[in-house]
Amino acid sequence: MTITDDIRNSLQQAFSPRELEVVDDSESHRGHAGFREGGQSHFNVRIRAEAFAGQSRIARHRAVHAALGDIVGRIHALALDIDA
Repeated sequence: MTITDDIRNSLQQAFSPRELEVVDDSESHRGHAGFREGGQSHFNVRIRAEAFAGQSRIARHRAVHAALGDIVGRIHALALDIDA
């Protein structure tokens, strides 16, 4: 299982989103800090879930980081686009 799969599964389980897109954007960071051959270092996540309704942007980010747990420590960069 890839880190992409781990991210997708963790967010699906935690939030039951109506929209979830997890993109491994590692290749576009080749030559930059944190890049690893084979990818799985830089990710873009777009998630839409009712669980985020009424939460501040910071609360949403904290919730996603909490749901990902130790996965966050296995990657270099995580860009989040979160909405209810």
